[in-house]
Amino acid sequence: MVIVQNKQVEAEQWNDLLEDSFYYSPFQTEKAYKLFNSAEGLGADVFAVEDNGAYKCLVVVTVHRENGLKSFFSGRGIIYGGLVIRHGGSGYVDTLLNAIDDYYRNKLIYIEIRNYFDFTQYHSLLTHPGWKHIPWLNIQNEISSNNMLSEFSSSRKRQILKALRNGASWEQAGSSNEIKEFYSILSDLYTNKIKKPLIPLPFFLNAFDTGFAIFLLVKYSGRIIGGIMLAIIPDRAAYEFYVCGLDSEFRDQYPSVMATWAAIEYAQKNDIPLFDFMGAGSPDKEYGVREFKKRFGGVVVEHSRYLKVFNPVLYMVGKMGLKVMQLTGKLKFYGI
Repeated sequence: MVIVQNKQVEAEQWNDLLEDSFYYSPFQTEKAYKLFNSAEGLGADVFAVEDNGAYKCLVVVTVHRENGLKSFFSGRGIIYGGLVIRHGGSGYVDTLLNAIDDYYRNKLIYIEIRNYFDFTQYHSLLTHPGWKHIPWLNIQNEISSNNMLSEFSSSRKRQILKALRNGASWEQAGSSNEIKEFYSILSDLYTNKIKKPLIPLPFFLNAFDTGFAIFLLVKYSGRIIGGIMLAIIPDRAAYEFYVCGLDSEFRDQYPSVMATWAAIEYAQKNDIPLFDFMGAGSPDKEYGVREFKKRFGGVVVEHSRYLKVFNPVLYMVGKMGLKVMQLTGKLKFYGI
């Protein structure tokens, strides 16, 4: 049994593992690994446990940090989707987590695993020494060939029908300029309302160019007024990576609602069996975004997150810094 990493990881074995694992999302693919290594302020490492000529489990750790002095306060790792584990590969999880711990101990402030699957059977392994379990909700819609609108709340159904009557429509983005327009709306949302750091524009352009993601754009009178970025495994699921809309400017077109509807309708038309909202907050806190998402008729699930803090002091400094920036509206660096 050996650990292989980055350039040592062979694409054929990597893909073979993905096909033999239930825990397969776009974020644990070679394409995702290359994408996160393509943009400034981002990076990624891949680790796999190999035994008897086959990979038993694997993980892509995406690395987020600012340049220069700010990197000291901002280096963090995010594992989107969770670990990829081959059927019967639970005995290798401990080895994989040990490798991650050893590699990042002096490189990052923390790592967080954001699960998009039910890892209950691996809970005792994922609460590895130093790893903390964090209850976290998500919402998933099973896509059927029936009328998906019938599964929405009455208010959500009414909003979509009204938006359509009032001239709103959606279509798939076909150019880099459209991605830039989408990003402009998204960036304004993160700066003025969400008040959290946003991945730089080149990442979105590369995601479009490489086919890692598709962008569905909400349009009205020829203008882009919202949209959604989807990462897709065609025969498995579509994941809502980013969504935005000019809701205050176009109240009768409901851009954010239409963006999510676009994703669900796209999944239905393309025989994608599941739409994943990629997070609905802590079950212990009220969360308006969760209420927004629930009205699309999906199922609330608790797939959890797992956190490993390497530097508790910098972790707390980063959290405090982000709170200050959210209060002042000054998003000057990639924080926690």
